[in-house]
Amino acid sequence: MEDNFEHIVYSKNVIEFVTVANEFCLLLENSAKTDKLEFVETAQKLLPLLYLKASMLPKNELELEEEVEKFVTEADWEYIHSSVKTRMGAHDEFLEVFEDEMEYSDTPLISSISENFADIYQDLKDFITSYKIGTLEVMNDSLWDLNNNFYQLWGQKLVNTLRPIHKLIADKESLKDDDNISSSIHENIDLSGSIFSQRQREWGEENE
Repeated sequence: MEDNFEHIVYSKNVIEFVTVANEFCLLLENSAKTDKLEFVETAQKLLPLLYLKASMLPKNELELEEEVEKFVTEADWEYIHSSVKTRMGAHDEFLEVFEDEMEYSDTPLISSISENFADIYQDLKDFITSYKIGTLEVMNDSLWDLNNNFYQLWGQKLVNTLRPIHKLIADKESLKDDDNISSSIHENIDLSGSIFSQRQREWGEENE
């Protein structure tokens, strides 16, 4: 593969996607320090942009025989899930209609913003991490994984979650924090050896 900046992973559409994806990941990572109204309003703006940029990613072919490394751990996923769930409070759950199980269900299906966001985060953060530290071959195959997962997994979760986010903004529901949320919800989550303890500080410095 060509070892230069003309490679597909450095194309305009990929770089723009990385920028938006990184902003979305930072929003979720800092959700415990953001009030509910600001969190929802920011998500309302980022979700459509994230979908648009993902739909414009170039298609490519796999180059490596082995799968690319994944960086987001179960602890990382739980950290994001718990943070967003606590931030959303009573507004976290919503009725789902775009699920395969709905066809065979006699009862309404319940989904959650926090679970969908954590799943989306996992794919985005894995890609961003590979993009920042990987070789061209790793970056290329991570892009392939991201494209595939967008159409098979997280793209649908994104548009599903935009519905309740839009409703909260449109109806002007009570988005003020229900209580003063303490950061103590994270104290019982073991992040040793996780992507956060390894890289969050250096990435935070890059985005200051």
